[in-house]
Parts: sequence; structure tokens; C-alpha cells
Amino acid sequence: MRRKTWLSRWATGAILLAATGWLAVTVITSPNLDWVVVGQYFLSTPIIEGVGTTLLLTFATLGIGLVLGAALAMMRHAHNPVAHAAASAYIWFFRGVPLVVQIVFWFNLALLFPTLGFADTNTVITPLLAAMLGLGLHEAAYLAEIIRGGILAVPRGQVDAALTIGMTRAQATRTIVLPQSVRVILPALGNQFILILKGTSLVSVIGGGDLMTRAQQVYGQNYQVIALLLVATGWYLILVTAAGLGQRHLERWAATS
Repeated sequence: MRRKTWLSRWATGAILLAATGWLAVTVITSPNLDWVVVGQYFLSTPIIEGVGTTLLLTFATLGIGLVLGAALAMMRHAHNPVAHAAASAYIWFFRGVPLVVQIVFWFNLALLFPTLGFADTNTVITPLLAAMLGLGLHEAAYLAEIIRGGILAVPRGQVDAALTIGMTRAQATRTIVLPQSVRVILPALGNQFILILKGTSLVSVIGGGDLMTRAQQVYGQNYQVIALLLVATGWYLILVTAAGLGQRHLERWAATS
């Protein structure tokens, strides 16, 4: 029985390895894929600018999401029913509407409000700002739930015990609740960071200047679609790998601090 299981595992592994190898060789040796073009554009100025914009959008989205998400999480915990209802409505709405719809909406805000104050809306809401608004407001709804989950993971009894020994509620939150919540939040936050990084590619629908937008602009001129998609894929894999290593380092730091 053990020998059959061993043979079955090796046979399955060999089949998967052969299929993967065949696929890799087929793609690499395809006459329709020009590797010279891939190497030519991998470090080209438009692609590097796109990588920079992708990182800018990712960190800006994370910043907006964390600030707004923390406020929404606090409102969900508040005893005020109006604040609780407002936060719940926000989370429901922005989790319910597809991200690409939100991005396109902000990009076309001028159709609803032609002017913002004394300024033309189209001059205020640039593609980059529309992308930040769409990504940031959408992400805040998800991060609010992640932060709320981290706070709920800390037993209520620990706060009550801190209050009985003379701590104020603010001191108990700062010294007991927050450190424990951060350890719970970090894995989910790291995962969300990677989702944001890849999600920035959606802003290409409005020409947001990200990596995908730049790749599309280049292959729109030279028609090397697959080669430029491979360039974008390579950069996304590099960025996601770096983010994963950073997440692992942060989790180790949080576990030992």
C-alpha cells in the first residue's frame, strides 16, 4: 500500500513536471515571441516610469486605505448609532461596487459636476488622481474590516484588567490592544498590499500611467503585444516577490517585538 502511494506521487509529479516543461519550452521557442524586444523594453524609460507610477499608486492607496479604514473601524466600534450606520453603509457600498466601475466614475466626475468650486473638474481630477481616489476609497472598506478584525481578536478581559489597575482607556488601547492587533493585522495587510499592487493595473482603463498603461502604449505602437505583456509580467513578479519578502520580515519583527 505504501509502495503504491509512493509510486502514485512520483508519477503525478513526473506528469506535472513534463507538462510544465513542455509549456515553458513551447512559449520560449515560439517564433511569435521576440525575446530581443522583451530585453529591449524591460528597462526602457516608459516601462520604468510605469513601475514608478505603480509603486506610487500602491503606497498612496495603502496610506488612504489605512487612515480612512482605521477611522471606519473605530466608527463601527462606536456606541453612536449614526456613526456605526454611516461606517457600515460606506463599507457595504464600496465593497459592493466593482473597482473598475469606481475608477471610471472618478475619471468621468466632470459629467456629473462640471466644476469643483472655481476650477474645471477635468483639470482637478487627472487620471492619476482619479486612480488614487478609486483605489484608495475602495481599499478603505476592506482595510476597515481587517483592522476591526484585529481589534476584536484582543480579548475584552485584557482591557478590563488594565482599567482595574488604574490605566486609562487610551493607555490600555496604546499598550495592550494596538500591539496585539498589529500582529493579527500584519499577515492580512501584507496580502492586501500585494492585491493593491496588482490591482493598480486596472487604472490602465483610464490611462493612469501605471506599468500596464505604459506597456499598452508601447505595444500600441510596435504591435509586440506578447513581448510587452511579458515585460509587464516580469516587473509585477519582481514587485510582488519584493513585497512578499518585506511582509515576511515585518511579521518576524512583530512576532519578536
